[in-house]
Amino acid sequence: MNQNRNALVLGATGGIGGEVARRLKARGWTVRALHRDAARVEAGNRKQNGFTWLQGDALRAEDVVAAARGVSLIVHAVNPPGYRNWGELVLPMLDSTLAAARASGARILLPGTVYNYGPDAFPEVDETSPQSPVTRKGAIRVELERRLRSAAERGEARVLIVRAGDFFGPHAGNNWFSQGLVKPGQPITAIQNPGQRGIGHQWAYLPDVAETMVQLAEREEALEAFSTFHMEGHWDADGTRMIAAIRQAIGRPDLKARAFPWWLLGLASPFVPLFRELKEMRYLWRAPVHMNNARLLAVLGTEPHTPLDEAVRTTLVGLGCLAGSGSPRPTPRDADTALTGA
Repeated sequence: MNQNRNALVLGATGGIGGEVARRLKARGWTVRALHRDAARVEAGNRKQNGFTWLQGDALRAEDVVAAARGVSLIVHAVNPPGYRNWGELVLPMLDSTLAAARASGARILLPGTVYNYGPDAFPEVDETSPQSPVTRKGAIRVELERRLRSAAERGEARVLIVRAGDFFGPHAGNNWFSQGLVKPGQPITAIQNPGQRGIGHQWAYLPDVAETMVQLAEREEALEAFSTFHMEGHWDADGTRMIAAIRQAIGRPDLKARAFPWWLLGLASPFVPLFRELKEMRYLWRAPVHMNNARLLAVLGTEPHTPLDEAVRTTLVGLGCLAGSGSPRPTPRDADTALTGA
């Protein structure tokens, strides 16, 4: 286990970044969080006062290098919000993290995405599957990982990538569950299904993903300079399990499931960047995409796994969709929000 338990989290106000930061703190790590308005965020996150909030911009290499001094782990969970300016911002943000890793010797922890893969890799996807993306966003993610691998091969950085399915959870931010299947803050009167009966789909409960990432980061002796792992998460083999779990959670076994209005995304795509990007991801709902976690099991023995019914109920409570659950958690919208898993 790594004796230096100091971590820097980029994107701590986002879904996956915040979850990993909280899990690190719970496991005894000292957590620093970089933000462009650190004082405001710290004041508004009283429950996260265990973090040390640092003023800085992930686009400025000097800010990230300074924030990373003395850490052994840099969590790179920062992305542009609302799918805006991906081509201009994603790779420069990564370059800042690479500069910090070279200076500090820290390992970079990256939440991976399924966007890297095209239909040629389906249905069974493992760490060696070809990355032939069919979307602009996927191509950027492939280039991002190529830069990380190159840095690792040159001995300039150590990298850990953990890839999972579509995120869901009480603090997951923007994702298909909260933007496609249900509506946050509203009682569930119907479910929208982006997929099709008979087509398997991969889901990942965010607290399980964060726990897996932290456990792997603590197994430094078992990691290569460039290490990638896939999580199985919750495999919905026929495309009906997630809908059934929502019905079970709200006690409505007869609740209607309607087809997701993909046609509406097509009409609105020229005007709404988010809709354009979501429409591009439709191919992931038209074919089964199942990730093999054998390599992960070889290192951890078991994969952290919350039962689906429990995970879905906790998510719906966190989203404010169940009666008496209180107000929904606001969706993060600042520039440090991570939108992976959408």
